[in-house]
Amino acid sequence: MSTAEEPTPQTSLATAHTDRTVREEAGNSPADGTEGTGGGEAGPETGREAIIRAARRAFTLRPYAEVTMRGIAAAAGVSPSLIVKRFGSKEALFNTVVDFRPAADELFSAPLDDLGRHLVLTMVDLRDRLRGDPLLRVVFSLGIEDERTLLRARFREQVTDRLAEVLTGPEARLRAELVAGQLLGLGATLSLHRPDGATAHTTAERLADLYAPGIQHLVAGG
Repeated sequence: MSTAEEPTPQTSLATAHTDRTVREEAGNSPADGTEGTGGGEAGPETGREAIIRAARRAFTLRPYAEVTMRGIAAAAGVSPSLIVKRFGSKEALFNTVVDFRPAADELFSAPLDDLGRHLVLTMVDLRDRLRGDPLLRVVFSLGIEDERTLLRARFREQVTDRLAEVLTGPEARLRAELVAGQLLGLGATLSLHRPDGATAHTTAERLADLYAPGIQHLVAGG
């Protein structure tokens, strides 16, 4: 007889489905279930973006050693030679994937007085443009310990530490970590409740109305 603490098969299945959904979102899996450009040697930006999307998903869902350039190419709809031409090696591609600086550049490009609202609106915009979450892979990566450690170190350096340096007032580091957690929580919420949840049918402006004040309170220092 099951206790309240013991998951039922239905609960375990639902949990697995939820976890898979968030992992796919962390890997920037397109919302329509297709990968890449579908045309092989696409335009420079389109091809590069398709490769990065496929690589993010691959490195999030599988350990580094199990990821192949051929598999990424197939997912992106390009040739393996194009990946070599654009990135040079699997290691170089991995280093591009674990770089949070492009997202951080956009997330933190607002004055502190308006940063909370800007963070929410930018997160929603980035998810739409990237067809996935720009931050969640730091939580759901399946890599070996060294890879997860590197990913989290990059996140701390490029996101949390960067924010802590610009915050004013006491406990800047603590507040920066809490803001980063709020952003990860927003991404997870939007992922968990797609495509038919209330958040999926709410405008970015309304999400900011509800979610940004809590973030702005942390930015301002109480």
